[in-house]
Formats: sequence, C-alpha cells, structure tokens
Amino acid sequence: MAKRVLIVDDAVFMRMKLRDILEKNGYEVAEEAENGQDAFDKYQAAKPDLVTMDITMPEVDGIEALKLIKNFDGNAKVVMCSAMGQQGMVMEAIRAGAVDFIVKPFDTDRVIKALDKALS
Repeated sequence: MAKRVLIVDDAVFMRMKLRDILEKNGYEVAEEAENGQDAFDKYQAAKPDLVTMDITMPEVDGIEALKLIKNFDGNAKVVMCSAMGQQGMVMEAIRAGAVDFIVKPFDTDRVIKALDKALS
C-alpha cells in the first residue's frame, strides 16, 4: 500500500514539484495545503502517514503547524522543507518534533531518502 503524504507549502510550484517526485517514487499524495492552519485541518481529516512541511508560510508558519499536528497526534511524522539559511528554524523544528528536513531546491534522492527514513 502506498504511503500517503500531506504536502504543505505556500508556493504552488513547490507543491507540484514535490507531488511529481513523490508520485514517481511510489508515494500517494493524500492532500495539499498552502499554510499551517490549512495543514492542520487537512491532517486531521486525511490522517496521512507523513507530512512535508514548509517552514515559512503566511498565517500559521510551519513550526506552529508542526506543534499543532504533534499535539493532535504525537506519532505524526513531519519532514520540514527549508530554503538555505534557515538552520536556526530547522533546529527549532527538530526540537518541536520534526523527524528530518529537506532543503530547497529539492533533490529527488534526498527527498526520497528522508521520507523513507522517516517512515521506517
């Protein structure tokens, strides 16, 4: 059974890029969200196996959304997505319960390795 992923990013292009990588590598995209509040709402409804979470988003950022999701489901697996230069925020996300992080622009091998590791 394909692992179901919730993709969270405020940029449509980034969601499309991740969707393409995931679907070509045997993952199913359960849902997409464009901000942290949307992510939390869709997580509760879709109950995906994994979340890819952008850090910088309008309304509710990725770190706050990560905390909301982890409070709702302590077993949630969230992989953060960050641009270069966001190391401090990545460390905050790891402390808040993220299992790994991937850097933009996305490298297909690194994305799949991070997701496989998070789910193992």
